[in-house]
Amino acid sequence: MTATTARTNPNDVYYSHGTAAERWARARLFFDAKEYDKAARVLTGLVDEVPEQLSPCLLLARSYYHSAQLGKAETELRSIVERSPVEYYAQLMLGRTLERQGRGSEAAPHLRLAAALSGDFPGRPAVSADLPG
Repeated sequence: MTATTARTNPNDVYYSHGTAAERWARARLFFDAKEYDKAARVLTGLVDEVPEQLSPCLLLARSYYHSAQLGKAETELRSIVERSPVEYYAQLMLGRTLERQGRGSEAAPHLRLAAALSGDFPGRPAVSADLPG
């Protein structure tokens, strides 16, 4: 069971309708339109179906982050880094999510690890400039 299993609402027919590919495309459209809460509604069911797929999990976490559902973002990101600790973007987002919650000391190790995994060392250009802040 993934972090999103309990959040799927079976009454959301529009958000759960279609093939996995169609729902992925719909979620991307919502995300690109900055309708992050709607993207998350589509993605919760999709992540439940294909929890091994990293892209939907990351997009769900980003949707939660951008819609200020920081607790849900943290839960999803912790699930991702538990399965794939070398996923630098998930480590970075987890660090940023913790910072946004005022938990800087908890965020620091994730941010350092993300920097190391991405090759973002002192004296080199930062790769984190395009990430949520």
